[in-house]
Amino acid sequence: MMWWDWGNWGWGMGLMIFLMIIFWGGIIALVVWLITRLTRGNISGGGSREIRSPLDIAKERYAKGEITKEEFDQIKKDLG
Repeated sequence: MMWWDWGNWGWGMGLMIFLMIIFWGGIIALVVWLITRLTRGNISGGGSREIRSPLDIAKERYAKGEITKEEFDQIKKDLG
């Protein structure tokens, strides 16, 4: 004699479906959160973008070798 009634799960089946949706929703939310966290640019801890002055940008470009000393001096003169 078989004691299991697999054909009539009642609330158990509904609860399993609900928990499965919660589980996969949590997994998807975690993946989205990780992707957004890892792909952010220069964002400070407060959630707002870091504000850089034009002179800071020119200094960075000069340090990277994107502009020459003459170009940097001209930018500095124009901004000052």
